[in-house]
Amino acid sequence: MAITPEQVRDLRQRTGAGVMDCKRALTEAEGEMDRAVEILREQGILRAARRESRPTADGTVASYVHAGGKIGVLVEVNCETDFVARTPELQAFAHDVAMQIAAQQPVYLGRDDVPEEVREKEKEIYRAQALGEGKPEKILARIAEGKLEKFYQDVCLLEQPFIRDPDKTIEDLRKELAGKTGENVRIRRFARFQLGECEG
Repeated sequence: MAITPEQVRDLRQRTGAGVMDCKRALTEAEGEMDRAVEILREQGILRAARRESRPTADGTVASYVHAGGKIGVLVEVNCETDFVARTPELQAFAHDVAMQIAAQQPVYLGRDDVPEEVREKEKEIYRAQALGEGKPEKILARIAEGKLEKFYQDVCLLEQPFIRDPDKTIEDLRKELAGKTGENVRIRRFARFQLGECEG
């Protein structure tokens, strides 16, 4: 059965789990919300979601330079302790994230960082496109929501498929690392520079 963006959003609000985790749990539960919550609990994802409220005062800043010095990235990855900050796993994660940013050019960290006016403008465009294709008025909002999900995957770092393993998102990798280290791990901010690119 097809899982709707509304179902995913509802499960996210109930559990704090990531989009892809919610989608997988709902698919496995055939859309049944309570069963999807159980699946997330069994997988330990809810434990990871609770861990995310803990403060992250340590971490690392990673850099990546590509294309003969024409593209550069800085990314800050936070964790709870200096011990985890120095582990090869956290350093490798930070490097992979910097490479992802260089290759995929995300604009925002996560969907919550997308300004409301940008969201509304995108939805307007999708509704107009669907109307132009002769789609019925009553399903325009649903089509727009579906396309907005794809927009998030394109422009939000955490929702992008990982360049080395497209079956996982950057958020999936972050959660895996948090599970392995037992600490809250988060990507705090990033900057991407391209030679000759103007600001704004």
